[in-house]
Amino acid sequence: MNAPARRYPVGIQTFERIIKEGYVYIDKTDLVWKMTKESPYVFLSRPRRFGKSLLSSTLHSYFDGRKDLFEGLKIMDYETEWEQYPVIHVDLSTAKNMPTAEELQRTLSLMLSPLLQRFGRDDEEKTPGEKFQGNIRRAYEQNGKQVAIIIDEYDAPLLEVLHEETMLPEFRRVMQEFYKCIKASKPMVRFCFITGITKFSQLSIFSTINNLRNITLLPKYAAICGFTEDELVTDMAEDIRQMAEAFECTPEEMHAKLKAQYDGYRFAGGGSEVYNPFSLMNAFGDKELNNYWFSSGTPTFLIRQMLHFRTDIMGMEHIEASKTSFDRPTEAMTNALPLLYQSGYLTIKDYDRGSNSYILSIPNNEVRVGFVDGLIPTYIGLDSSSVQDGFALKFWRALRKGDIDLAMQEMKVYLAGVPYVEGFQKKLAEVKNYEGFYEYTFYLIF
Repeated sequence: MNAPARRYPVGIQTFERIIKEGYVYIDKTDLVWKMTKESPYVFLSRPRRFGKSLLSSTLHSYFDGRKDLFEGLKIMDYETEWEQYPVIHVDLSTAKNMPTAEELQRTLSLMLSPLLQRFGRDDEEKTPGEKFQGNIRRAYEQNGKQVAIIIDEYDAPLLEVLHEETMLPEFRRVMQEFYKCIKASKPMVRFCFITGITKFSQLSIFSTINNLRNITLLPKYAAICGFTEDELVTDMAEDIRQMAEAFECTPEEMHAKLKAQYDGYRFAGGGSEVYNPFSLMNAFGDKELNNYWFSSGTPTFLIRQMLHFRTDIMGMEHIEASKTSFDRPTEAMTNALPLLYQSGYLTIKDYDRGSNSYILSIPNNEVRVGFVDGLIPTYIGLDSSSVQDGFALKFWRALRKGDIDLAMQEMKVYLAGVPYVEGFQKKLAEVKNYEGFYEYTFYLIF
């Protein structure tokens, strides 16, 4: 008798819905509990589509005292009180790509509207920060308990204006005013969790939160987002078996394919490697090994950062770096390495504790293929589809036949049609000679 079909939470980031509707959930609640006990103010950076929003939602349910949702999970071995706190949970992804600082302020105010309806409003509060602080105070006074604050995608309003000389300072001032109430409300705050992709220093954004603990690179929290090898072989053994049937291979062979495609992320020196959860859930649901993470698009802020710093895209497979070189705050970056790491295009592959040095590299096949098929073409101004579907196919067929002459002829025809670098002056300002341009072209081809 076949096992019942499993439901995979693709696009679902709400803990309550995943539990109530029986979707696959990999239990991270023991780490959630430990994190809330170690510090009242916590910051975590992880790449997009890596479960930050689900983690935020899990924290929301925990501080809301929803013991019923956690029955049978690891947290039940730790938590005994299940006290309910008022929760203020904001998602700043709705405030990205704002055209002006005024529009950003308006969007932040609209985002707070449900909280104003829940806890009340004061007409004297005009700015988003004043309204935010008023919500914290009223939630505390009305419930007689400290407040849990959860801020998801905290950096979304700033990513697209990183190198806008006029807009970035204006946007930063808006966000500083929005966040400053958190420390001003310290006696009323039970716990504060802030998450996003990048790392802005406390001096520029959280200037008043001087006790914000950054757990991003701590080994004990390396697996709080993403799935470990142990979780794959225990919690997902049946999923691997069913996918192996679709691929007509053994479960061991299917496991190896999944590992090569989606594993390899490491977020701490000495920490566990993890699989991309978004890609893995999609793969199990579709019974396919597609590049799901890249199908959601190449972030424009990363391309702009790479162009701004004239990034050499040829040497991404083995980069030796100190912690300060890739864990640098966004506004202190002198190259694109920190953002490539924080965005998930590079990850920690090795760590030498003695010298406190790291080896960074591309995590897995999915990122490697997406890097060549998506990131590089956008970066250098070539249409990857013309390479993949046109020349590359002809070149590959010629090589399969063993016809080197035909393969080289196809190469010559293709390269003859590549425009000279002058045609790309705006996009290729960082390319100083023809040779560099053709190096990128050859890299894309192969």
